[in-house]
Amino acid sequence: MTSSKNILSNDVEIKGSIRFSNDLIIDGKIEGEVHSDGALTVGENALIKGEIKTRSVVLFGKVEGNITVAERCELKSNAILVGDIEAGTLSIEEGATFMGASKVGRRPDPKPAAARPAQP
Repeated sequence: MTSSKNILSNDVEIKGSIRFSNDLIIDGKIEGEVHSDGALTVGENALIKGEIKTRSVVLFGKVEGNITVAERCELKSNAILVGDIEAGTLSIEEGATFMGASKVGRRPDPKPAAARPAQP
């Protein structure tokens, strides 16, 4: 099974929701939601106005909206994020701009702890 990367170049502008399943590189302008179980790379020329919900995201460009990722969120040195982050892990390079709140860490396992046997 091969992993494919999809690319939206810097001359692409989309108004509406985007859904994808593998990896996506966006270097254009998106106004709407971005949803996926895959990884998202937001290029240097990209501007996304809307919510991002993916497995992971690497941000080089600008996002105006909240980011929710199951795994890792990386803000590179020229990145600009105006919105909140919820992620398993978060990496912010020196020079990045982040205006918002963050919730970082793994969510607890929803399975209840094993019941202990009753003491006589």
